[in-house]
Amino acid sequence: MQYIGINHDGGTWVAALSGERVFPLASVTDFWADAARWQEKAPDVIADAAAGQLRQDVTEVPLVPASARVICVGLNYKAHAAEGSYKDQELPAYPTLFGRWTASLSVGNFPVPVPGGEDGLDWEGEVAAYIGKRVESADESVAAEAVFGYSTFNDITARRAQKLTSQWTLGKNGDFTGPLGPLVSRDEVGDLRDGLQVRTRVNGIEVQNGNTRDMIFPVPSIISLISETFTLHPGDVIASGTPEGVGYARTPQWLLQAGDTVEVEIDKLGTLVTPIGEPSIRARA
Repeated sequence: MQYIGINHDGGTWVAALSGERVFPLASVTDFWADAARWQEKAPDVIADAAAGQLRQDVTEVPLVPASARVICVGLNYKAHAAEGSYKDQELPAYPTLFGRWTASLSVGNFPVPVPGGEDGLDWEGEVAAYIGKRVESADESVAAEAVFGYSTFNDITARRAQKLTSQWTLGKNGDFTGPLGPLVSRDEVGDLRDGLQVRTRVNGIEVQNGNTRDMIFPVPSIISLISETFTLHPGDVIASGTPEGVGYARTPQWLLQAGDTVEVEIDKLGTLVTPIGEPSIRARA
């Protein structure tokens, strides 16, 4: 089953996606309060054709509750770690974790502005995992079962801001720089350790091509580690890291400019398309 967030009935709802039609299920708060129950109900809702709307007729929004924690993993693919901070060094014993605020999230086909202080933006195609159950001090097997599903994600980064200090928060929270694709339930995706190909294209040119088998820290181990310190709740998101091929590590650097289009294509999850826009988008939104 696939799900998207939509503006509906005066608020944010989660809707089941079937072909080009969407079927509202519940408010985002009610959905994440019992995601498993809504997953069971979704086929019955879809069976009522009158309950559906054309996807093109709804406004899509992130299906993440405002209270969610979005925890991102840096340098989690071996080759990307080598092109970044761990070139010629041993790999770290623990994952590099940083946070995104939900206000930075967006959806496919929504323009992302280049901040005024940046020469451009950088792409980071990756898989996002959504927590479906409360997770507290969990081992990896329990953590794996807590994943409700996955989506495409682009951790678009303002590199100048990111590199100002050792903390990455500023560069990882630009306006609308966290586009998410439709959520696909775990039963349709399987275990990321079995391998999903992650490809990123800029203006049709492939710039990243990696596989989730190459993650240094698998998603269950990341969830388990986080849960030792704080409790994860349904609707929280783990962005699992990006393969090699980012723009800042190239010679010369290649950064996204207004008018560019980025596509993140991941096996079983689909393709996330993001246009890059002018700084004035920030003022209009």
